[in-house]
Amino acid sequence: MSKFLDLLASRPWLLADGATGTNYFQMGLQSGDAPEFWNVDHPDRVRSLHRQFIEAGADLILTNSFGGNRYRLKLHDAQNRVHELNKRAAELAREEANAAGRVVLVAGSMGPTGEIFEPVGPLSIADGADAFAEQARALAEGGADVLWIETISSEEELKAAMEGASQAGLPIVTTMSFDTNGRTMMGITPAAFGAMTAALDKQPAGIGANCGTGAAELVATVLGITAARPDAVVVAKGNCGIPQFVGGHIHYSGTPEIMADYACLALDAGARIIGGCCGTEPKHLAAMRSALEAHKKGDRPSVEEITAKLGEVSALAHGAAPARSEASERRRRRAPS
Repeated sequence: MSKFLDLLASRPWLLADGATGTNYFQMGLQSGDAPEFWNVDHPDRVRSLHRQFIEAGADLILTNSFGGNRYRLKLHDAQNRVHELNKRAAELAREEANAAGRVVLVAGSMGPTGEIFEPVGPLSIADGADAFAEQARALAEGGADVLWIETISSEEELKAAMEGASQAGLPIVTTMSFDTNGRTMMGITPAAFGAMTAALDKQPAGIGANCGTGAAELVATVLGITAARPDAVVVAKGNCGIPQFVGGHIHYSGTPEIMADYACLALDAGARIIGGCCGTEPKHLAAMRSALEAHKKGDRPSVEEITAKLGEVSALAHGAAPARSEASERRRRRAPS
């Protein structure tokens, strides 16, 4: 616990890394392939991306293990390789972090199972927790400093992930993705997420948001989370602009200048750990580092200021209450009364 908390205590902010998948596609990953296989098949490429992010200024790098739980790996008939792939993911990140010449933290990335939890779906919290525990133990064995649960959308999966990850004995950071009218796919608002995490039996060392629908909405989400949990260490890891399909490939609209503005606004909004998600390349991260080092933290930004610098945000961010997502409505209708 001390390495993660000590670094936080010594710095007003930490810079997390950028995208994994979108950068791997530029390095040869094919659509539909499991990036986690690269930990064994192409470790040089995995280490190269870690190294590029560290050189760009990252204080914290995420392991190549987002889809490393048994349910996601089962899609590739690799459910029996959880320990191997996750341990190796942490080892590769650890090797690059140790070679950095400064303190760089290794965060064990743990994404969602891809399953729907009870009472709407078939997966129980106990079974989900067992899968997360299996992954967490392997990441800890490989050298992770902190476990990083990300892109969660439901309260049930959050509880399962926290219960399972806590068995590895490492500090835990957990983030949700708010990508549906300012809510998660299952209808959770940033404020509700803040309250939800405060009620967990095992308290995460950090909470926040990742991915979503762009940098503007991510900063607005941070405003909601920090308002609900002013005591928490909050994470902002937003996408590099909006995805666009150009020439048969997905490109993100964000520029280094936009991501630099995003980083400073996220800090002003209350985030302590700031990084990028989909589309964020080392060049974007380098611009974020330079901007944060030159920035003097200011007042919390208004929604209007966020919109002017980064683009439009959801109606929820403006204080309206848009309709819940279709997925959350189905969940509400099917849940027992």
